[in-house]
Amino acid sequence: MFNIKHRLEELLSAAIDQATGLSGSNANVIYATRPEFGDYQANGVMAVAKRAKTNPRELAVKVLAAIPENELIARAEIAGPGFINLFLVDDYLTRWGEHYGQSEQSLIEPVAAPQRIVVDYSSPNLAKEMHVGHLRGTIIGDCLVRVLEASGHEVIRQNHVGDWGTQFGMLIAHMESLQTENDKLSLQLSDLETFYREAKQRFDNEPGFAETARNYVVKLQGGDADCLKAWRVFIDTSLGHCESVYELLGVTLSRADLKPESFYNPQLAHIIQTLDDKGLLSVSEGAKCVFMDEFTGKEGAPLPTIVQKSDGGYLYATTDLAAIEYRAGTLKADRVLYVVDARQSLHFQQVFAIARKAGMAPESCSLEHIAYGMMMGEDGKPFKTRSGDNVKLVDLLEESVRRAHTIVSEKNPTLDDETRTQIAGVVGISAVKYSDLSKNRTSDYVFDWSTMLSFEGNTAPYMLYAFARIKSILRKDEVGELASDAALQITAEEERKLILKNLQFQETILVVAQEGLPNYLSAYLYELAGLFMRFYEACPVLKAEPAVRASRLKIVNLTAKTLDKGLTLLGLNTLEKM
Repeated sequence: MFNIKHRLEELLSAAIDQATGLSGSNANVIYATRPEFGDYQANGVMAVAKRAKTNPRELAVKVLAAIPENELIARAEIAGPGFINLFLVDDYLTRWGEHYGQSEQSLIEPVAAPQRIVVDYSSPNLAKEMHVGHLRGTIIGDCLVRVLEASGHEVIRQNHVGDWGTQFGMLIAHMESLQTENDKLSLQLSDLETFYREAKQRFDNEPGFAETARNYVVKLQGGDADCLKAWRVFIDTSLGHCESVYELLGVTLSRADLKPESFYNPQLAHIIQTLDDKGLLSVSEGAKCVFMDEFTGKEGAPLPTIVQKSDGGYLYATTDLAAIEYRAGTLKADRVLYVVDARQSLHFQQVFAIARKAGMAPESCSLEHIAYGMMMGEDGKPFKTRSGDNVKLVDLLEESVRRAHTIVSEKNPTLDDETRTQIAGVVGISAVKYSDLSKNRTSDYVFDWSTMLSFEGNTAPYMLYAFARIKSILRKDEVGELASDAALQITAEEERKLILKNLQFQETILVVAQEGLPNYLSAYLYELAGLFMRFYEACPVLKAEPAVRASRLKIVNLTAKTLDKGLTLLGLNTLEKM
């Protein structure tokens, strides 16, 4: 795999080992923070010198002498008390830039040891329509599966939708009563939020209805044919709403990826038995629980994980344990990623620990909670409507497209209606997604229309415009010099920086795949776009003399490919013209 940073770490770590007589040293290679510090910096000498009880600068001198001959490093310099600044060979950059710019292969080379990775994401509750609280988990998860697949891993998507439990008895009871009264059920179900609200009000205020709903829960869980038939009607309608949102978002989930709560229902009794057989089960106030020493509540009291209520009902923890057993055992996953709200962190810590102790997942299967923060309104509170209700996700997306249409119309009033609508659709959806993905997923963030739809700063409109501008340059290559044999060359510092940044794409993708952080990719693409703008201002492309023009067109083409691939991995569609 082509990875400059990784290769430098190998060279410098080996040199440190040779200079100290130690083994397993970490050169700690990072990107240089300033141009005068080179292209990369090795900061590991300081820590190793302390371990070897020697002067770090003196050790740095020995490390430089021990660096093996290579085609990558042009020169290495010692800075400060023992930092090593690394400058790369220009010919190395142009050779690899030529390869990735002209090759029809992907800009991302597959990893040497691909894994089977299960990614659990989106997971809406089918009792209601998708709301803004489902946005982050859906698009972060979708970005990660795109990146992992592009890296060569086998990815199994899992949409763990909520389609089981007590609320469905309430909904089925309401559905059945409406069917008794009229035949307009499909119209009633067109607005699931209203349908759910009506059912909940009846459940809270009509004792007879509440009793009927509870009876339906028992029938549903007992496999009653009529009850299951009514349940399936509701589930199919709900999934249709979800699929409309997925299509609007450009998300890659399909019905084939569904593994709902109901899928695991037949295994829940087995999960309880397994926990009992392993000696992990306790009874507390009639409920079956698992207590673990590492989880305590107030004043050090043991914190239970309830897996079966006193009335025999199961909980989310039980279903999640069944899912872990299925994913680790049946699917043979090497990694399982749970893209779920950070508020569920304790839940997953407990469930993962129980699964390990019960032997439901071997140590070789990595269980990872990809936690994310909340989307907040400008008031610093969870994003809601003015009435305090959850905002439907489809309403948010359609509002973004409407706002984008207004902006596009103002900026380019000469566009025909069809083109304007098409551009607004891409910009509007991309703005919502990019605004989220450009933030560190672990933090809450404030939703702000004016920022996300701005054509300035790290936003989707800016990135889409940058790509369209690059493509416009390539369209002006009337003599077809991209296909020429002219060599890629470096005649200006702006060219060098842009080529190097393109070649760091692979390194960035590796971090995103390992750490589950899409904002690393968006930050990289924003920096790449900025370097391109500086290159374009400083280095005439179409007006340069033939050999330089051909070389610079290749740099432009390489950047276009990288931006297009990167934005696609974020889940954004690009535009050739804006």
